[in-house]
Amino acid sequence: MKSKVAIVNSSSFGKYFPEHVEILQQKFDVQRFDLPPKLSGRELADVLKGFKYIIASTTPFFDSVFFDNVEGLVLISRHGLGYDNIDVGKATEKGVIVSKVRGGAEREAVAEHAIALCMSVLRKVPQSYSKVLQSKWSERQKFFGIELKGKTVGIIGFGNIGSRVAEIVHFGFNADVVVYDPFVAEENMSYVNARKVELNELVKLSDVIFICAKYTKENYHILSTNEFEMMKEGVYIVNTSRGELIDQEALIQALESGKVAGVGLDVVEGEPINGEHPLLRFDNVVVTPHIAAYTFESIKAMGDKVVSDVLRAEEKIIPEEVVNVAVIKKLEEEGWKKI
Repeated sequence: MKSKVAIVNSSSFGKYFPEHVEILQQKFDVQRFDLPPKLSGRELADVLKGFKYIIASTTPFFDSVFFDNVEGLVLISRHGLGYDNIDVGKATEKGVIVSKVRGGAEREAVAEHAIALCMSVLRKVPQSYSKVLQSKWSERQKFFGIELKGKTVGIIGFGNIGSRVAEIVHFGFNADVVVYDPFVAEENMSYVNARKVELNELVKLSDVIFICAKYTKENYHILSTNEFEMMKEGVYIVNTSRGELIDQEALIQALESGKVAGVGLDVVEGEPINGEHPLLRFDNVVVTPHIAAYTFESIKAMGDKVVSDVLRAEEKIIPEEVVNVAVIKKLEEEGWKKI
């Protein structure tokens, strides 16, 4: 009997590059699931009973209850970088491998999208385009923007994405860069002339703030009322990481007061959202539906990686980019190879 592979809520996997699914189908029983984002762990375990491998998206949440109620699960391979919807500690306890794509797979795509959102809000691209559609060309004087050159750009998180954003705004726009990232040494930022600062200083100094940090319990609502109060008048904010990093109510208040001049979001807390979402009533907010990684190059690389994870795991070869490295020792004791 073939081992079973579940593709869970990952609509892009196999869509643009069907060979990814075709390769798996040669060796496995592959099934695709479109599940409610807030499905309980017990219900999720019932749906995925008997599956050995899971290719997972950003939802639903693979919590401790899920891991307590599944048997025979070997691997959850994230079709993406973030893994905040997986209880990694519990997975490790149960001996389940959690892997993710390589940082480089999404680096260019997400960083470029962050810049696209930034320029959209700085130069009011969507708003002015809507006037053209309405045959109101003469209203163009309403759409004065600002230039990024010479501005102070604050980047929260200097990992794969944040470092690339820093390169683009520094070398491409001659912007000054300040960074908040307690896990990266300042000397590793020197090539973009970035200065490492504390979060409070970053929000006080920045004309534009990019959120590029991964989401953890510790940085939930890293930008909240206190941070918005310290920001410059007319600050711009771009988030391509996770919606949970911004306190939505505090952001709405800052938009209403004019403290925040524009926002570009690829992620929203509680996504997916509909057209009635309160952020959408502001014409200086641009929201895209979590598509920052949606380039053909990125999706191809991501698909290649998760297919490799499943194939390696079936041969008892430890996948690359294992998140819960503590599980590797146990696997090696069981005869798994590391190449």
